[in-house]
Amino acid sequence: MKLIDKNSRIPLYLQLMDILIDRMENELGENGQLPSEREICEHYDVSRTTVRQAINELERDGFIYKVHGKGTFVAPKRVEQNLIKFYSFTEEMKKLGKVPVSKVFSFDIIEADRKIAEKLSLPAGSRVYQFSRLRLADNIPMMFETSFVPYDLFPGMTKEDLESTALYDIFKNRFQTTIVMAEELFMPVMTGVKEMELLQMSPSIPSLRIERFTHGEDRLIEYTNTIARGDKFKYHVRLEN
Repeated sequence: MKLIDKNSRIPLYLQLMDILIDRMENELGENGQLPSEREICEHYDVSRTTVRQAINELERDGFIYKVHGKGTFVAPKRVEQNLIKFYSFTEEMKKLGKVPVSKVFSFDIIEADRKIAEKLSLPAGSRVYQFSRLRLADNIPMMFETSFVPYDLFPGMTKEDLESTALYDIFKNRFQTTIVMAEELFMPVMTGVKEMELLQMSPSIPSLRIERFTHGEDRLIEYTNTIARGDKFKYHVRLEN
């Protein structure tokens, strides 16, 4: 077991952070509860100030999260998303051994306003599907997304289809539509009250807005606006000279 070395030049709170990270990785595991501040003070013979500084730094770095009235817990590891090639939420979660679920909150066929029509390169007033889904992995909310899909390309699609089958599988298997590429735009945003509730986020957790434009062989086939939990994802991009 690692101990605090009070003669070291390394600040006490940094030593304590290292000790707690080791415990979280080897003993507590994801969502495991950390001891209270008082218990940590007594066990490692450090001040409350040192413990709070270590805990605050661990929370800021995404190692832990706090639940009011219950305590401090080990944060689940972030899903690392490689942005070099096309990906889908369902397939990526399956690769990680997680069970993906999509809960469809709304499903409508509407006339696209000018903004949505421009996003999909359609004439204003064109019919499009509009649907919102909460995406979960192992029953943990990960992202909330609203999608728009041209109706003329995929006639007859229903809410029940989306509840039982991944969207891109519907494109491929039912409509023989091949996805050629997708573009994504990322920006940090303040999380809205609705999304915060659906994603079970505390106000201190950041979120990321992701706009996706999915291209078929000769036209856009999907525009999706997503709010993703900042504590659940990290994105990897490789830059070459």
